[in-house]
Amino acid sequence: MRSERLSLALEDGAVSLPPEGCILVLRPRAGDDLSALGRDRVQVVTGFRPDHDAFADLGYAVATAPDRGYAAALVCLPRTRDLARALLAEASLRVVPGGPVLVDGQKTDGIESVWRELRDMGAAPGAPLSKAHGKIFSFAAGVDLGAWAAQDLQVAGGFVTRPGVFSADGPDAASALLAAALPEKLPPRVADLGAGWGYLARAILARAGVSECHLIEAEAEALDCARRNVTDPRARFHWADATRFRPDRAFDAVVCNPPFHSGREADPGLGIAFLKAAAGMLTTSGTLWLVANRHLPYDPVLADLFREHEDRGGDSRFRLYRASRPVPRPAPRRPT
Repeated sequence: MRSERLSLALEDGAVSLPPEGCILVLRPRAGDDLSALGRDRVQVVTGFRPDHDAFADLGYAVATAPDRGYAAALVCLPRTRDLARALLAEASLRVVPGGPVLVDGQKTDGIESVWRELRDMGAAPGAPLSKAHGKIFSFAAGVDLGAWAAQDLQVAGGFVTRPGVFSADGPDAASALLAAALPEKLPPRVADLGAGWGYLARAILARAGVSECHLIEAEAEALDCARRNVTDPRARFHWADATRFRPDRAFDAVVCNPPFHSGREADPGLGIAFLKAAAGMLTTSGTLWLVANRHLPYDPVLADLFREHEDRGGDSRFRLYRASRPVPRPAPRRPT
């Protein structure tokens, strides 16, 4: 969808790019086709590890933070309003004054309201081109969008978060439920899988017996917050796709509140991938502590992955699980 709009907009002149110079692309998603921009001119900037790795594998220059002096930018609009605004402010600052900032998004991402807000702030966005349930338009860099720049958010418990990270306005109910359910003592090596900005990791480190807590998180901005929120020297931080992470040594326990959305769509398969990854990270006697929405089909998955699993209660929305003794899986065959 993005590639269709981008190609069409460039072809019919709805948006235009300078003939030379580097093009900043902010927060594209894996699968987005950016070939209309020219791979050699593009620098992809995203802190989400699966997207970062996907574009790196395609040969794009990829970074987690932008430079300055770009000839143009493409902002791939996220649904979160504060993050969308922050990306637009970043692009307007990083592109040379007068250079084009292209903005692309679905209607469900709020692209129409963003266009109106930019117009009202004096950015003079061009007429949008509509295609595939979304729109694309451009405005000239240099307009002052400083009021939209990302700011630290102070939330309950003395935590710091940032726009766009999961549950940026405070601890989510599922994580709070899981934190309260953890036993008073945990084994020495514990992983917080999908650690976010560090809420569960703090709860883990408050338990007796823990010598290491490994925070594994795919979103770089969230992990940066976690480094500020969890200053205990026993904490270890890993910027990684949790479903692909392989520790140097197996963990005694994994604590997890796995996501089950991929972009805008519900995707239970993502949560299942977390469960499989957790089982693969544990020692043969290791334990998984899990919270999940009640409607998710995790019972048969846990029964397949672990010799023991039990429902530990919860509330009307969430279920708590304890699963232990992962079933050994044969190593993948190497090609002959």
